[in-house]
Amino acid sequence: METRLEKDTLGEVEVPADKWWGAQTQRSLTNFKIGTEKMPSEVVEAFTILKEATAKANVRLGKLEEKKGEMIVKVCQEIRNENKLDHFPLVVWQTGSGTQSNMNMNEVIAYRSNELLNKAKEDIIVHPNDDVNRSQSSNDTFPTAMHIAAVLSIQKKLLPAVSNLKHSINKKRKEFESIIKIGRTHLQDATPLTLGQEISGWEYMLEKSERMIKEGAEHLRNLAIGGTAVGTGINAHPKFGEFTAEEISRITGETFFSSENKFHALTSHDEITYAHGAIKALAADLMKIANDVRWLASGPRSGIGEITIPANEPGSSIMPGKVNPTQSEALTMVVSQVFGNDVTIGFGASQGNFELNVYKPVIVYNFLQSVTLLSDGMESFREKCVVGIEANEDVINEHVKNSLMLVTALNPYIGYEKAAEIAKKAHKEQTTLKEATLALGYLSEDEFDKYVNPKKMVKPTE
Repeated sequence: METRLEKDTLGEVEVPADKWWGAQTQRSLTNFKIGTEKMPSEVVEAFTILKEATAKANVRLGKLEEKKGEMIVKVCQEIRNENKLDHFPLVVWQTGSGTQSNMNMNEVIAYRSNELLNKAKEDIIVHPNDDVNRSQSSNDTFPTAMHIAAVLSIQKKLLPAVSNLKHSINKKRKEFESIIKIGRTHLQDATPLTLGQEISGWEYMLEKSERMIKEGAEHLRNLAIGGTAVGTGINAHPKFGEFTAEEISRITGETFFSSENKFHALTSHDEITYAHGAIKALAADLMKIANDVRWLASGPRSGIGEITIPANEPGSSIMPGKVNPTQSEALTMVVSQVFGNDVTIGFGASQGNFELNVYKPVIVYNFLQSVTLLSDGMESFREKCVVGIEANEDVINEHVKNSLMLVTALNPYIGYEKAAEIAKKAHKEQTTLKEATLALGYLSEDEFDKYVNPKKMVKPTE
């Protein structure tokens, strides 16, 4: 492999000749050979947005030569638009402030800028620290990139996926709104409702989660930029954070602010923990929805079998014709991972010692993984399962007919104890509720038919 020599304050280092990074990136590759988890592409994109914004802010403030600023902006856009991810090789498991990833970005931008300036025969040199990182510290840039990445991933991935799934479930709710079925509580038969009513609960879960995630994301719009090393803003203009946030807002089309308290912004990750809490709430609802689907589709002959789901692939290597609820299984595994991510994020966020939290890379890695997995999981579940759900009305009607809990409709007329006696007698003797009622002499046949009407039991009694 052809190499070139790069140097930093510790000396010279050999770097692959075809890569744009410098000595500090190479040292990180050598020092942190841990796992396979790379810094997420969303963080790389967020850093290009940040560095473009800081260059513009520094030029506005007269802190950076205009030509240098223009070149930094050009390279940031090139990296972002042409997906130059092969120049960002660092793993998550590095310094807890993300210093190596910040310097990876600084070195790449500086190297590429100088390459282009040299081709243009411009007598200017862009320095990774003095120019690309001007007015900044890793301690305020990395948490800023975390929040940019989090907001953009929520807006571009998660919320559209929630909306799509909600729309598909809404269509099923309307399709099944008149099909009366037996409800279940404690996994036991309960009073009737419509299949549409049951599904409306799923729809409202997604609607509520959508609102909570949007509210949680609002807190992520506060940025640490301008705090530099410990929150004081040393070596940065007093307007630098504000100007940078304005530029980030212009680039992304999302509104961001420079945090009013940088000491909080560097050492606390309560905002990202809060936002992920809303994402975990969505995951919990998705677990319920996926489980309901596989329970209701269980069988087809020995389970509940009230709905059918698409047969996407053979379900068994030994049992011919078997169809499994694979989309539910995949989604519930995703949820399990998100629950684990929430624990990691919560623990990491609790470790803000003095002026800096040093669990930043693992926090943002887990946050973005949750967003990606849930977004992909919901879309797969929607496309490969939900849109193909059908009601098995023969089974549903049979369950309604055989249910003992229809006896609940008699409570207002004969009282709880007599109604319970009817249910117990029917269950013990394997007869119908009507037969048990008539045998006990509590009602006439006409009275029973009048009072026990499933269609009247799916709404409040007037």
